[in-house]
Amino acid sequence: MKPKSKILVIAGSDSSGGAGIQADIKTITALGGYAMTAITAITSQNTLGVKSVNSISSKEIKSQILYTCKDIKPDVIKIGMLYSSNIINSVFLCLNKIKSKKIILDPVMIAKGGTKLINDSAINTLKHRLLKQALLITPNIPEAEVLTQNTISNTRDMINAAKILLDLGSKNVLIKGGHLNSKVIYDVFLNKRCLKIFKNKKIRTTNTHGTGCTLSSAIATFLSCGKPLKKSCELGIKYVNQAIKSNLSYGKGNGPINHLNSFNMKKNFK
Repeated sequence: MKPKSKILVIAGSDSSGGAGIQADIKTITALGGYAMTAITAITSQNTLGVKSVNSISSKEIKSQILYTCKDIKPDVIKIGMLYSSNIINSVFLCLNKIKSKKIILDPVMIAKGGTKLINDSAINTLKHRLLKQALLITPNIPEAEVLTQNTISNTRDMINAAKILLDLGSKNVLIKGGHLNSKVIYDVFLNKRCLKIFKNKKIRTTNTHGTGCTLSSAIATFLSCGKPLKKSCELGIKYVNQAIKSNLSYGKGNGPINHLNSFNMKKNFK
């Protein structure tokens, strides 16, 4: 099988393999893409939480991005954990040199266990530097609350938050509704011409580590293969829901999802 497209992922590493760069590579590969990476931070973590976070120097991150793209031009760029203002500024300068129009920004801020993965000054830098660069931004509800300084308690609040993000310069917004306490998940997609609410039954499980990273990478892969953005969001959400349904139950805490759910294995393949 030959990969259909090339995606550059700029994000942090998760030693447990459920989120971050590891989830990105698995997702892109499972959906038929070719993944390249620029690692922004190294974390020591498992399903119970994050033990440590060590940032990569902004100079090295810049080198990873530019040296990779000089040789293999990505069809889409996906951005995840950025950690500091210096890193965000470095990525911003790289994006201006690469001039990619297809950038998916997942504003990773807090790990599933509650550990903060970005400092306060970096959040402000991200708002003013990267929101306008991205074709799509994919915050979950806590991240959207931080970016908009508004409390989100229902779907109407999600739509209002998405409108604020558009006013801040975002071109397209997908706010993920998994954090609301409801039997149904509403994911809100909004731009200046279209409002689409994706509705899916909530799957009751604690094994959801890496869903945000996986979704943004899935969207990036579908987009890189030529799908329209809204359709890419719909397909990405379906992929993640199927991955959650597998309910792997690895580890003693918030376990990972199954990135291989896109494969139909033959019974005689063992």
